[in-house]
Amino acid sequence: MIFHTSIPAVILGIVIIAVVLLDAFETVVLPRRVTRHFKLTAWFYRRTWIPWKKIAGHISTPSRQQSFLGYFGPLSLIMLLGFWAAMLIFGFALLQYGMGSHEQLNKEPITFGRLMGFAFLGVVIGYLPVVYASFSRREIQISMLDARAGSPPTATELLVRLAGTSEDPAIDQVVLDECLRDWERWSGELLESGLSYPVLSFFRSQHSNQSWLGALMTMLDVTSLVITGIEGVHPGQARLTFAMARHAAVDLAQVVNAKYDPQAPERMTDAEFDRLREALAAAGLKLQNTDEARLKLNKLRSMYEPYLHATAQRLMVALPPWQHPAKTRDNWQAGPWDRVIQAKGLAVLGQKPVQPRGSEDHF
Repeated sequence: MIFHTSIPAVILGIVIIAVVLLDAFETVVLPRRVTRHFKLTAWFYRRTWIPWKKIAGHISTPSRQQSFLGYFGPLSLIMLLGFWAAMLIFGFALLQYGMGSHEQLNKEPITFGRLMGFAFLGVVIGYLPVVYASFSRREIQISMLDARAGSPPTATELLVRLAGTSEDPAIDQVVLDECLRDWERWSGELLESGLSYPVLSFFRSQHSNQSWLGALMTMLDVTSLVITGIEGVHPGQARLTFAMARHAAVDLAQVVNAKYDPQAPERMTDAEFDRLREALAAAGLKLQNTDEARLKLNKLRSMYEPYLHATAQRLMVALPPWQHPAKTRDNWQAGPWDRVIQAKGLAVLGQKPVQPRGSEDHF
């Protein structure tokens, strides 16, 4: 039997195969961000995230909305692998059709295409553990922030709690520098993993009031305040942490294709600044209040707030304020059995249950 070749089908099949393999290589193997205008994986996420985000916008309950959004990251990873596989199958089918090769499967010898399929499968299988390992490392530090800066974390709460770690009313410089050094490294790892594995930007934390974006905002707020000037605190390590965290904020905004919003709300009003200073002063921390200091703080804020605001809009993530308007409980302080246990214990003492106290109960 004679089969006719089809040059257009062969060319199209080769192009599809080449595009998919190049995209898989850049996404899975290449450890750097690709600046090419069109990238198949970026196109895939733009086309799948937009409808997912619109559906989430119709969910009125915040907890359910965040749960729904949390499915996108892991599910999109599976969909991406299926998309690659489907495109490869289609490409090889076009190639086989165009070359006039129509052998039956049970008579087909081992070919380059089949070898390519096994190699592709091996690379993909190795990709999943690496992604989840990077996610785990990111989340450990975020979970530790709960007892250090509240839920969700804020810059004011972190500084106030650090000031309470010693009998000296001022912050222990060694403790502060160690904390900021850990977050400098975390920001560097966040940048590296976010550029190498863009899907991680869509992976959400275990608690709805925690996120990698909120943690990054908190550390940039903290370092901005320290650089602005707190009496008795040297800003050396804060400058290094700010530089690394700001680098991550800018680059990851580009990874998720965030758009600048000129109408972004003001996070730091004059009243908010005064309230922040009072909260710090109550903990023994004196924040500079000169015109020069305010200008410095505004300049620092302008270097990262627009990027994080745009990224938060893109990912539907709530950013933390500079400080909470009222005391809140940390995640570690809440439990499903607390009220029952409290009521049982007080019943033995013949007392009435009381409402749980706020974050001032932290140890």
